[in-house]
Amino acid sequence: MKILEGLFYSNDHEWVKVEGNVATIGITDFAQSQLGDIVFIELPELEDEFSANDAIGAIESVKAASDVLTPLSGKITAVNEDLEDAPESVNETPFESWVFKIEIADKSELESLMDSASYKKFTE
Repeated sequence: MKILEGLFYSNDHEWVKVEGNVATIGITDFAQSQLGDIVFIELPELEDEFSANDAIGAIESVKAASDVLTPLSGKITAVNEDLEDAPESVNETPFESWVFKIEIADKSELESLMDSASYKKFTE
C-alpha cells in the first residue's frame, strides 16, 4: 500500500494536498484496494459549497458503493472530469487521479486530519 509524505489523510480514506487556499482531494490507495475495481464516480458540481464530512458524491465498485466525503469545508473549484470516462484510473494511480478541488473555508479543519505516519498506523 502506498502512502505519500506531505499529504493529509482523513478517517474516511481521502488524501488531501494543500496548495495555498485550495485542497486537491482524492481516494487513498488503501481505499481503492478495499473497494476493488471502480466502475463509476459521481462528481460534485462546480461552485457547490459543503461542510466538512458532507457527502459530495459517490464511488461504485464491483464490490460496493459508498459516499465520497469532503474532509474540509468550502466551495468546489474543480472536478476531475476524466474520471467520468475512466473511473478505473483511481485503482491504477490513486494519487494522480484526484476527484475534486475545494477552496478551503476553514484551515483549522486541517488539524483534524492525519499525516502520513498517523495514516499508516490507522490502516494497519
